[in-house]
Amino acid sequence: MPRAVFEKTGNAVYISHLDLMRVFQRAFKRAGLCLTHTHGFSPRPSVSIALPMSVGIESHCELLDFDLEGEQIPLDEITVRLNNALIEGVRVHSIYDSGEKIRNIAFLDCSVYLEYDNGVPNGGIAMLQELFSRQSIVLEKRGKNGVTQQDIIPMIRNLNISAVDDNTLRLDARICCQNPALNPMQITTAIEVYLPELKPDYAHYCRNEIYKSDDSIFR
Repeated sequence: MPRAVFEKTGNAVYISHLDLMRVFQRAFKRAGLCLTHTHGFSPRPSVSIALPMSVGIESHCELLDFDLEGEQIPLDEITVRLNNALIEGVRVHSIYDSGEKIRNIAFLDCSVYLEYDNGVPNGGIAMLQELFSRQSIVLEKRGKNGVTQQDIIPMIRNLNISAVDDNTLRLDARICCQNPALNPMQITTAIEVYLPELKPDYAHYCRNEIYKSDDSIFR
């Protein structure tokens, strides 16, 4: 089954996971690429996206698995035809065959940008370094079974903090993304809970790359 690596940027970050699936289904149709369908009472197009992400997160490393009917089409041609049919902000980088099993994804590199209208507070970087050097950072997590307590420190492999400019800090982290998974937005939540004086006026997030458990790039 072919796998596409694609990005989701700009205004497209506000498209939900389910709507993004529909965007691709329509793009395949407009591109004249016929997807196979699942069997059963409610057949669905054979297209799936790994690691669904929250609305508002940018990404340059999303993975889409799909299956086409009919004779084989060159992968480079599929890439061109899809990009001509996709909306602004969603673009396929490459398509390849025989991708690894999704369950082998272990880590994710992400960037968190913290923006302060009146400038980064004095000592902000040092305070954040101290926070994420702690043995434990416990946050509430809401799920189907109610509210639970979750320690996010074991899910952060490493984290670096730098100043982009006088108003913006950037946190680059490698985090667990499956079993268990850490949403990059929880990094900001930790700051709001433990360092309310460093709560940003605006935060945005970007997925940069995904890895296997041996820290090699996953494809």
